[in-house]
Amino acid sequence: MAADEVRLLIERAERLVEERKGISDDIKDVWAEAKGRGYDPRALQDIMKLRAKKPEEQQERQAILEVYLRAMGMMA
Repeated sequence: MAADEVRLLIERAERLVEERKGISDDIKDVWAEAKGRGYDPRALQDIMKLRAKKPEEQQERQAILEVYLRAMGMMA
């Protein structure tokens, strides 16, 4: 009945939270490995964020960054 349904929903959510924790730990391990190999994890994360966007969104973001960098005298 309702009590069983609530219990099942809570148990399912608890399992998913545990899975998320495990995945989060795995991701941290990947960034630690990248850093250990001499890569900059923050730069790699920035690349992941760009890759998640559509190509036109990537181009728009890059164009905006270039405008701001030029305005700051940080880009020729």
